Amino acid sequence: MTLILASASPRRKQLLKQIGVRFEVCPADIDETVLPDEAPTDYVKRMSEQKARAILNSDSGRDAVVIGSDTTVVCDQHIFGKPESEQDAIAMLTKLSGREHEVLSGICVMNTDREHYGLSRTRVWFKPISIEQMKRYWQSGEPCDKAGSYGIQGFGSAFIDRIEGSFSGVMGLPLEVMTELLKRFNIEIWQDIE
Repeated sequence: MTLILASASPRRKQLLKQIGVRFEVCPADIDETVLPDEAPTDYVKRMSEQKARAILNSDSGRDAVVIGSDTTVVCDQHIFGKPESEQDAIAMLTKLSGREHEVLSGICVMNTDREHYGLSRTRVWFKPISIEQMKRYWQSGEPCDKAGSYGIQGFGSAFIDRIEGSFSGVMGLPLEVMTELLKRFNIEIWQDIE
């Protein structure tokens, strides 16, 4: 049985490799626009399901189990996606500075017979960040492709005061949720451990 990760994210690929499963990568190209009045939990569920379904319905997805995942940062019930510009990133980081926010990561695993969904919620507290730090961080290139304009596993870790929840969920693929969903499809972890 083929397992497909419907994402181009190098972080999701890295995390899936950590649990030793064999998989292929086939990024899904979907519209990630937030719907009017869409709740953050509904948004990550819809995105992860649409990503998985887009690949399942393609030639690549035939006879496969497909993983779709989406991660978003939520502050004051506002969804922070990936920044569109330096100004956008600075606006997001300014709102997160010195405060608590939530990171939601949804995973949908499906084949032609069934689908299962899981959600990870992680609370993250940021230290205060200066505008100069935000600008230097933007220049590193790291925040460009990350929800909320930061990466917890890279330079952005310097902004973190503490977290409650899933570190891998903040990175984009909560492994504790992922392993449980894979079990439902009889996919064992640590297949590729030597």
